[in-house]
Amino acid sequence: MPHSTSDLSFEGAVAEILELKETFVKKRLVFLKGDRVVSLLRGLGATSSDLEQIQLVSDKLQSDPTLPFRKSRNGRFFLDFEHDQLRRLEFQEFILSAAEDFVRHDSEKTRTFEEVAEDLQGNTAFQALFLFKALMIRDVPTLHRPMLNYDLKGYVCTLFNLRTVTTPDLVGEPALEGVHSDGVDFTMTTFLGAKNMSADSAITYVHDNAETTAARWHETQAKYLRGSHQHRHFMDTLLFADAERKHSLTAVEAEDKTRAATRDMLIFFTRKPVVEGHVSHKYDSLVDHQLKPLCVDLV
Repeated sequence: MPHSTSDLSFEGAVAEILELKETFVKKRLVFLKGDRVVSLLRGLGATSSDLEQIQLVSDKLQSDPTLPFRKSRNGRFFLDFEHDQLRRLEFQEFILSAAEDFVRHDSEKTRTFEEVAEDLQGNTAFQALFLFKALMIRDVPTLHRPMLNYDLKGYVCTLFNLRTVTTPDLVGEPALEGVHSDGVDFTMTTFLGAKNMSADSAITYVHDNAETTAARWHETQAKYLRGSHQHRHFMDTLLFADAERKHSLTAVEAEDKTRAATRDMLIFFTRKPVVEGHVSHKYDSLVDHQLKPLCVDLV
């Protein structure tokens, strides 16, 4: 579908997104180049200064609780389609399990991440990304995961701001767990930037659900491969129905092997709220954040 690099009106951006949504509904996956995403975000209200600032937000990331080659923060948000609002939810710990097709040394372990701050959640480009995702997934049926409440008109989104770091002594793995799912309904990944990263780094492979969970990307079977995509330019964005696909990634490699390489991403894990019996049940509050409140209209 052709698109313009000139500024879009709000109505024009929404119309283009809804047309793009038709492709997503059919293919269950879309990959958008960054210049197109920037054009859409401008139409949805992102300012030039915030588009510049969001490229620097990863410089303030903290150490990751379980991975030595990663820096991270996260935050929980609610896409409330009953009231057409995006709200920040209170802090909760985080857990993913093998039952959700996530097999790693920290599966089943409760992890505590530092929280994303106002410099990110108050950024208009960040808020426009949420509006973009809300428009793309609203009323899109997916394969149901067990113990999620599909009757509720809204989605919980756990947002991760991540920096993967490769040094001369340590290889950064965006997906150390190999082939996996994120335990959600929809996953969206947006590229913020990289330094000293080689041109063949961090390729995302999308697999049929029949692929073996935890297999390394080079151990997978060609018959289950459904595509590959690489985030290389600012705001390159991949959106897919996580319950219907698995994925894997190659490592972050340094162009200059004597210096560190970094890759900065926003990862939007979005699913229906869980019900009792789910591993995340006690970490899935829908209470608003009192110290870091946010309420943004989704219309």
